Amino acid sequence: MKKQIEENGIVYNLVGDYYIPDLHLPPQKEEPKYGRYGRMRLEYIRCKHMYGYYLLLKGEALNQYLNKLDLQSKEMFDRLVKQMAKEQGVTEQLKADDQMKWVGMMNNIRSAANEVVLNDLIYN
Repeated sequence: MKKQIEENGIVYNLVGDYYIPDLHLPPQKEEPKYGRYGRMRLEYIRCKHMYGYYLLLKGEALNQYLNKLDLQSKEMFDRLVKQMAKEQGVTEQLKADDQMKWVGMMNNIRSAANEVVLNDLIYN
């Protein structure tokens, strides 16, 4: 058997008893700059929405989509943390007076803001 054949413009390589097409994706137009939220969204769409993932990958828009989503998620998180801290009275004065209380409240606020971002932007 031949190690490589070409049929209809596609090159096939012999692997074991089967011919596997030698397909390559074009390089992405934009470099991946996404962080935590972008990686979480990538894993989610790769596992739960495979068709959408392959459309983004094939259309060379995956990195652009994930970079934009990561930026939006970070901005939403920061905005929520500031709003929640203001509503709950977490100030620099509290930080100076009772550091442990301030740390506990800020951890709760960050956790709540993270849950909102995950539910609204990442896992929808």
